Amino acid sequence: MSRKPVLYYTPRSPPCRSVLLTAAALDVDLELRLVNVKAGENRTPEFLKLNPQHTIPVLEDNGNVLSDSHLICGYLADKYGNGSADSLYPKDPAQRRLVDASLYYDCGHLFPRVRFVVEPVIYFGVGEIPEDRVAYLQKAYDGLEHCLATGPYLTGSHLTIADLCSIASVSTAQEFAPIEADKYPKLIDWVKRLQALPYYQKNNQEGLDLLVNLVKGLLAERQQGMDGHTIGANDSHGKGTRTGKGTEIGTETETG
Repeated sequence: MSRKPVLYYTPRSPPCRSVLLTAAALDVDLELRLVNVKAGENRTPEFLKLNPQHTIPVLEDNGNVLSDSHLICGYLADKYGNGSADSLYPKDPAQRRLVDASLYYDCGHLFPRVRFVVEPVIYFGVGEIPEDRVAYLQKAYDGLEHCLATGPYLTGSHLTIADLCSIASVSTAQEFAPIEADKYPKLIDWVKRLQALPYYQKNNQEGLDLLVNLVKGLLAERQQGMDGHTIGANDSHGKGTRTGKGTEIGTETETG
């Protein structure tokens, strides 16, 4: 007997949120199973049977197991898309290649730069985000701006899974690497366009808010500790130093 697809996920993860957005766009009901990565739930024997790479998201659909968010989104669109939903991942080979190129840009350039910024905060106790890492992330916006020169969406006139995957990354990135409106006006408009989708709030914004609140809290807590250390140094030696400059906001990311 067929049952609904099972998604192993965490709502804070941008890749997981891209799958939630795609499922919502297709009106696919998922069974959601939370995975606590920091507690090691992605490294249990049971989970490793599903995905030896121990990343999330993972989709299990009646015997089919997929373990990359971009692959999952394509699979969902192929299996459950029909009628107008076919445009999410076009059947036409030339159009599909354009979508694939944007997916590869997200997984090869945009999302890795997000991770490069935030993983030191989440996993290694870093209290500031260096400005050069923020600038490096902002450079990825340029490619998206040029893609939007030909239409309202990344590959032209229709919303695709490339938009849904990329907005999960971009909405995360802009929380600590602001998009400059004068340099990237089309990207600013694209973000607003995606935010207006009826399923955006539930499937992206809510998880994003959890993420931002978590990381802001971590950074504020560590900054307070740094300030206290500086005050102690002033009391003991008459002077104190603080090294490093950074943007004190970030985001958690789970691999996938």
